[in-house]
Amino acid sequence: TDHIGFCNATFQSEKQTADRNFALGYLMREQGSFPQERPDLQQILEFYFQMCSIEVNSRAGSVMAATLAAGGICPLSGEKVLSPDAVRNTLSLMLSCGMYDYSGQFAFEVGLPAKSGVSGCIFLVVPNVMGICLFSPSLDKIGNSVRGVSFARELVNIFNFHHYDSLLQNEGKWDPRRRRNSTREHWVVSLLFSAGKGDVTALRRYVASGMDASAVDYDGRSALHVAATAGHMKCVEYLLLLPSMNVNMLDRWKRTPLDDAKCFGHAKIVEMLEANGGKVGSVAIQRATSAEDEKA
Repeated sequence: TDHIGFCNATFQSEKQTADRNFALGYLMREQGSFPQERPDLQQILEFYFQMCSIEVNSRAGSVMAATLAAGGICPLSGEKVLSPDAVRNTLSLMLSCGMYDYSGQFAFEVGLPAKSGVSGCIFLVVPNVMGICLFSPSLDKIGNSVRGVSFARELVNIFNFHHYDSLLQNEGKWDPRRRRNSTREHWVVSLLFSAGKGDVTALRRYVASGMDASAVDYDGRSALHVAATAGHMKCVEYLLLLPSMNVNMLDRWKRTPLDDAKCFGHAKIVEMLEANGGKVGSVAIQRATSAEDEKA
């Protein structure tokens, strides 16, 4: 089961051995690094020591990491508990300085956001895939878990998870985000279902795994058609940013996403589609016919 608690002994120990933290705090205050003009360092550092004294087990830690991986949505409850900005900023800090003095080398070798603790714990986040909590108390000279770092290295040696692996199209690694045995129809159904539910995170995951977001089903309906029909503004906004997306795709009834948005009264989506060149079906057909005549 999940466990989250507070260790008062750790809190008291942190307070009694905080000379360096206070020295850094006074230096930062002298340099004007705090938003307040004269911050209360005692109060600020006590809050920091309290955060350092929170206890979790590996299961609870993995849920926290998975929440970050899912863009702030808890994987157990489906509840949005963190804002996108908070997730972005947290992962950026984890990638740049989450592994103490080893952070730069870790970013080079592993290429994933991580946060290490001197207890032997490492939070590892694979964005849009999963979160992992590692625990092995044996530490290296920097203060990171020896086996935890070794696991992270081996993980990216086997799986296509390094931040820049997708650019290299490394055929020697396995990408579990790609379902090799899945049919195209299955992918299209999943894509359209996500658009209908307003799940932008799932849409991003499918696109990241190589799915063509402009793919259509047997009725010629695309994810943009479905999102415009259901009135999911965020999904429409994301899909319109994709270079492969044709805003004037026609389904089997010769309807465009703009037709659907107008039919169901989604005025803001209508404005967004029109601003991106969206046309109703009849106009789109006329333009396509004119273009073919010009080629002829």
